[in-house]
Amino acid sequence: IKVVVLLSLMKNTRGYIERIANQVNGAYEKGWYDACAVMMRRLLETLLIEACEAFGRAAAIQTSGGDFFFLRDMIDAALKEPAWNLSRNCKQAMPRLKDVGDKSAHSRRFNAQRGDIDRMLGDVRVVVQELVYLAKLK
Repeated sequence: IKVVVLLSLMKNTRGYIERIANQVNGAYEKGWYDACAVMMRRLLETLLIEACEAFGRAAAIQTSGGDFFFLRDMIDAALKEPAWNLSRNCKQAMPRLKDVGDKSAHSRRFNAQRGDIDRMLGDVRVVVQELVYLAKLK
């Protein structure tokens, strides 16, 4: 069975992160590609928050009222964070993951297909692995 998120990267992180990864993989396995894309987007958002918190930089992705920014703005902050030294591949992949998740969640006429997710597998691997390490979850 093909997986979208390697469970070895998620094991022993946080229970809610492991459950999101299981939902990504389960949705893919069942052919629920829109659900898979939305959960990939959620995993990206969750890991960005975790990484910011691990670096004591949560305020950089929050409003003055303490609410987290929209994902677009979180990604922009992550791309500008010099201490993280994200790879070029990770920097390019994050907006693509957001885009397919956004289309699946918000576009009335877009339905993700298996090929849409399959094209994202390398992006998911790079982003998840880098953010899990930055978040000091591994």
